[in-house]
Amino acid sequence: MPSFDVVSEIDEHELANAIDQANREISNRFDFKGSDAKIELTDSVMTLLADSDFQVQQMQPMILQKMTKRGIDISCLDLGEIQTSGQKAKQTISVRQGIDKETASKIVKAIKASKAKVQAAIQGEQVRVTGKKRDDLQEAIALLKQAEMGLPLQYTNFRD
Repeated sequence: MPSFDVVSEIDEHELANAIDQANREISNRFDFKGSDAKIELTDSVMTLLADSDFQVQQMQPMILQKMTKRGIDISCLDLGEIQTSGQKAKQTISVRQGIDKETASKIVKAIKASKAKVQAAIQGEQVRVTGKKRDDLQEAIALLKQAEMGLPLQYTNFRD
């Protein structure tokens, strides 16, 4: 029986490369000369560190642009508030991966509401969609591409 998986994940290597590029640009820019501004990545959480909140605001579009150029969908990011303490400012940006239970149930409901001849089942942080025909599965993919789930979705493991 043909099936595919709906997942939400990003390429960790591309994310690290985007952060490296942004850090390189920060070190070369004139408005960051002499400052201790940098972007760090630990366990799917990016931390923007700088001397002032203005510099953190300048770093945001820089990292978003680098991620977009590398093919990372920025809708998977949760931007935190800019926190200032004394001479330093920081902002945490969490990178969401995997489909949470609420979004997975939205996907299943959307597929069932479409009356397509496919079944959807939640399996951990992914949703498996099975059907009798390949065309039905392609119809389900088209439906999910049009639906706004709030997460970037990828369709993997397509089996005939």
